[in-house]
Amino acid sequence: MTVVSSTYPETLSEIKVNIHQSTLRSELAANAEMILLYWTIGKTILDQQKVAGRGAKVIEHLADDLRRAFPGMKGLSLRNLKYMRQFSAAYPDPGFVRKTLTQITWYHHVTLLSKITNPDQRNLFIKLSSKNRWSRNAMLTYIRSTVSDHH
Repeated sequence: MTVVSSTYPETLSEIKVNIHQSTLRSELAANAEMILLYWTIGKTILDQQKVAGRGAKVIEHLADDLRRAFPGMKGLSLRNLKYMRQFSAAYPDPGFVRKTLTQITWYHHVTLLSKITNPDQRNLFIKLSSKNRWSRNAMLTYIRSTVSDHH
């Protein structure tokens, strides 16, 4: 390969760093939007269940209708809608959701909701996961090794 100039390797390195940083920012922004969307859907489900009452099968109907409306979109399963409702119920403050909960992935949250019943412990793992940039599996390993409050 012919080098255009003596500064070319530095230029290439700088561009690579910019691409990596931009990609990471894009992924974080997309994750934040998804977390906020899922929280909003969960809140809407909670509100609709209050209006419709017990036995109305709100989530079941939504899962069917949303899958038909968005056939290529993942994340609209009955199980995931139930997690959205649980997520919104567990974290009713939208400011906290926006500022703190968007720092980790949805799969982190699903794991925390299914494994940790104590809200203070969940919040601790949210902070630790964000601070240490734990993968979901790393967080799960740490949970298994330190928490006795499993389901």
